[in-house]
Amino acid sequence: MTKPFRFGVGLQAGRRQKSVQDWARRAEDMGYDIVHVADHLYTTAPFPMMTAMAMATQRLRVGTFVLNAGFYRPALLAREVTTLRDLSGGRFDLGLGAGYVEAEFEQAELPFPSAGQRVDWLRHVTEHIASEAPDVPILIAGNGDKLLTLAARRAAIIGLTGGAPITAESDPLADRIAFVREAAGDRFADLELNIAITALPTDDSGRPDLSITRQFLPHLSEAELLATPAVLSGSPAEIADTLRGYRDTYGVTYFTVQQLHAEAFAKVIAEL
Repeated sequence: MTKPFRFGVGLQAGRRQKSVQDWARRAEDMGYDIVHVADHLYTTAPFPMMTAMAMATQRLRVGTFVLNAGFYRPALLAREVTTLRDLSGGRFDLGLGAGYVEAEFEQAELPFPSAGQRVDWLRHVTEHIASEAPDVPILIAGNGDKLLTLAARRAAIIGLTGGAPITAESDPLADRIAFVREAAGDRFADLELNIAITALPTDDSGRPDLSITRQFLPHLSEAELLATPAVLSGSPAEIADTLRGYRDTYGVTYFTVQQLHAEAFAKVIAEL
């Protein structure tokens, strides 16, 4: 059965209650299903932000994209998760990642484990949350084999990076999804696949601003960046066709955009 599309938008900043809540209501009106917040030091704290937005909306879900599991002890995180679940009326998705910014661990006065150790801790946190709050959907985002194996076996939603170009000779997105399918086994049909979009047109030119994408993929040429699944080009109708193609070809139905792209992407949502 084909899954319905779902659309998320990441909140980049803001601390004042009125501005945050007004923006959440605006996102709900534009057709977004969920607003995401990130988890980095010296920005905004995720759970107060999500609570403020949930209290101001009726349908909109809130979620993390993604929490750094290394910052949290499972029992304490479970307390935050279940409280927000209840306050929001169940409109909460928990996104988790293994953490990758060594400087943030240092700033938090925490040791920076190896990549394997960070994924092991993510597994520990995921299993605890799943046992304490089984009704909260868990998203795990990443690209490596070990992390995607964990996601395939434990998460409800898998965040795929979409950070490598698709060419006539190579399709890294298809390869990663095939890996997830093998690791998930019978669970695969129930998984929701997500891609975070990092560039799309915000005017009538049809050409995306690649500045954000270049921050993550500085080694790629412009042509290669334009060929990555995380970059969308064309008119709203053409982008809608692209996303239908992602659904038909890869089974990806959940797309997240950046806040600065919210107004432009709302036209795509309307097309779909």
